[in-house]
Amino acid sequence: MSPWIWALVLVAAVWAAHWGAEHLAKPLKKLRKQWGFSVAAGGALVGLAAASPEIGINVASAVTGVADIGLGTMFGSNVIAIPFMVITAYVATRHLKKENEDKGHEQHVKEHLLKVNPTAVTVQALPYLVIIAIVAIFTVPKQWRGLQPVDGWITLGIYLVYLAQALLRGKEEGEQVEWQRKEIYLAVAGLAALALGAIFTVRATENIVSALGMSKIVGGLFITAPMAALPEVFATWSVAKSGQITSGVTSVIGDHAVTLTVAFLPLALVTVPVQNFPLFITILSFVGLVGMLYAAFIHWGGPGKEHGFRRWQVFAFGGLLLVYVGVVLIGVLNIFSGGSTGN
Repeated sequence: MSPWIWALVLVAAVWAAHWGAEHLAKPLKKLRKQWGFSVAAGGALVGLAAASPEIGINVASAVTGVADIGLGTMFGSNVIAIPFMVITAYVATRHLKKENEDKGHEQHVKEHLLKVNPTAVTVQALPYLVIIAIVAIFTVPKQWRGLQPVDGWITLGIYLVYLAQALLRGKEEGEQVEWQRKEIYLAVAGLAALALGAIFTVRATENIVSALGMSKIVGGLFITAPMAALPEVFATWSVAKSGQITSGVTSVIGDHAVTLTVAFLPLALVTVPVQNFPLFITILSFVGLVGMLYAAFIHWGGPGKEHGFRRWQVFAFGGLLLVYVGVVLIGVLNIFSGGSTGN
């Protein structure tokens, strides 16, 4: 199939993911209130839906024998997505409608602050850093280097523990909410559209990469990973615009907790070796750095007792993203000059 046709498929898939995200924001808010979940736990719920691109690409990579695409997407998306989502949420919340504003929001806008509930650190960010550390233990030591089936089953169990603590910590008495049948149907359709749009976004990008003759690992890192993040960008924008700022900002952690655990399983089951360790450890280091900055910025970012991201911290994330791209591209160019494409 022509790359131009796949480009059209890509546009249609991105639109479908956007439509799906738009119809999930309001039901998510009602569901969270009905069940008494915290605003940070709402991010874990969004993350489950938004992680479908990474799960889809890893299943496809494992089945078709192109594990480098899945490996590059899995780790590359964890570096790219967190800065993207923080920037997206910051822009989305600068001009909220009055009915979606929390108390003090206008003051936060004047202070150039993206206010985030402090529970985002303990419920989402710190457990995510623990997951990164466990993944490093499984993949970095020479005797364990690579993805083994036992690693996948262990990380799946870790995710279930992570999800349980995210949903149960800070849980309160649920509120009575009214549901309309149309709203439920649109929410189900939105979830399906988000998942299908995500999968076809990744599928189309894979074929474009193949048609251009690019290295699979480079395609996974710099084409498939950013495109896989687009559905989550739409979900973050929609949820943040609806006034659920903490859920919007923390959905990226919920997503990538899934990426490093549930999405880990398909590749682990087919046993994937780490063929380019310097590149792998560089990307994994950036994954950890981004996660640590995310937690630190929320905890210390706000004035006084406030928590969240200051404008300079949002810009810092953007700068870190540029540094990451530069460092990895220099590493890739060195690999090419040494005669290896990283395939």
